[in-house]
Amino acid sequence: MLGAVCPTSIGSYRYRKRRGNGASLMADVEVFPLAVNKELSEWKEQGERERRWVSLAEAASMVEEPDLRDLIRSFGASEFNKATRRTGMLSLVAQKSKVGPMFAWFQRLLPKTGGFFELFEAHAVSLVAAADATSRLFQGGGKAADHIREIHERESDADEIMRTVLKTVRQTFLTPFDRSAITSLVAAMDNAIDEMHAAAAAVELYEIKDFTPQMRDMAAIAVDAARLVSEAIPLLRDVSRNGVRLHELTERLVRMEGHADEIHSAGLKQSFQAHRNGDAIDFIVHREVYKHLERIVDAFEDVANEIDGIVIDHA
Repeated sequence: MLGAVCPTSIGSYRYRKRRGNGASLMADVEVFPLAVNKELSEWKEQGERERRWVSLAEAASMVEEPDLRDLIRSFGASEFNKATRRTGMLSLVAQKSKVGPMFAWFQRLLPKTGGFFELFEAHAVSLVAAADATSRLFQGGGKAADHIREIHERESDADEIMRTVLKTVRQTFLTPFDRSAITSLVAAMDNAIDEMHAAAAAVELYEIKDFTPQMRDMAAIAVDAARLVSEAIPLLRDVSRNGVRLHELTERLVRMEGHADEIHSAGLKQSFQAHRNGDAIDFIVHREVYKHLERIVDAFEDVANEIDGIVIDHA
């Protein structure tokens, strides 16, 4: 047979493969649609394999994996014909590649399952709240304990969301993006809030009361970055339509990270100069705090990179 394969899988399923020694192995299988346009009389491996055309119902009954049976049944004519009536730029591109109907059907088959967008957005809410509390903490004042407690609570919320995402990825048949992209995105977001929690823990441990202007500036950048992420995450529900705006937001996040690096270097140098002939402990404490503040903004750049990757793959 000759045909064209859509470069993106229509889904995946998991099955348990039994070995000869009685052990078993869990395997994840990606499924790609193939548009057949010619059948050859001679073909590779024809002496090893049998080629046979069957109906969808027969094909579904010939496999053991429930998820794969469901996927085969989804090739039904009503769903396929409904999808192939769609028009637009993607359809025109697909027609030129000779997989137009298959491509449209594939797009139709990608439901936004698993509640991933809701989980992303819930994590972004925790991220913004934690960033706001971090900024208030670094402004100083008499409510440090309250701000630290709020950061801790928001970090716990984010950890729970992270666990739910990882569990849902394993249990969901069709995901809106590649599974690794989903886990990498939420992990980058979680790293940002983890570093906020680490910065707050350092402030509490070392009983820091006064903060440098550079520390306050870096905390303020974290707030701005969290709000940009909060704006970007809902746009992932329709990457094709929102690709340009998403790229604008990620560019701003990258520029913020560069600016934060400059502030970090200036603040660290100033702290070193202030303590080089005095108490080295103060410099070590400041360096620890600066390290976590820098990692917060670095994590936001990682979030930007993950979003850009999704835009490239799906816009």
